[in-house]
This record gives sequence, structure tokens and C-alpha cells, in this order.
Amino acid sequence: QVQLVESGGGLVQPGGSLRLSCAASGSIFTIYNMGWYRQAPGKQRELVASITSGGNTNYADSVKGRFTISRDNTKNTLYVQMNSLKPEDTAVYYCNAELVDGVTMTASPYWGRGTQVTVSS
Repeated sequence: QVQLVESGGGLVQPGGSLRLSCAASGSIFTIYNMGWYRQAPGKQRELVASITSGGNTNYADSVKGRFTISRDNTKNTLYVQMNSLKPEDTAVYYCNAELVDGVTMTASPYWGRGTQVTVSS
């Protein structure tokens, strides 16, 4: 069974930094695209940043220049370094991975349960 587990969330003051991690485990054959999404109260889930297996990245305009997404393919782990955090970055952050399950050998999207990020003074 494949699992994605996020960590690294918490409370930070405006202008501060956090680094989120997402570890994928279980029967994994290969991982394609990975990404971070977030959902604030009363709002739809939105893409924050994504990264291909080859390292190509894409960012939401709201986080460009402040967030950096990366991945370690040897550890099946996704990261996002978040700098210059703003109150509007407050949300639950979710990890997403498009991967091939080693048992079924089919590609499917998987989600973590999310980690809370709160930016407040």
C-alpha cells in the first residue's frame, strides 16, 4: 500500500521560513510528477508548485521567487522550501504524486493527509 506522509508544518511569523517534506513509501515502481497543493479555509485546493521526475519545475504566480520545490528520487521524497512567508500562505499543504504502484503496475494519483502551515504574528 502506497502512502504519502507530509511533515514540517507549523506556526511561523510573517517573513519567516518553513521546509515541508513528503515521503512516499510502500510498493512503488516509479514516481512521475510530484507537487504541493494547498487549501485555505473556504477556498478551493490550488497548485503551489510541481516538479517532474527530470526536475522541471512549475510555480503558482503567488509563490514564485519565495518557494523552491525539489525532490530526492533515491528517497522518494518531495520538499518545498518556503521563504518570506505571508499570512495569505496560511493553509493546509498537501503532497501529490503520480506514481506506478508496484503491485498493480498502474499509474494513479496519490495524496497525503496534509500538514497545517500558519503564518501569523
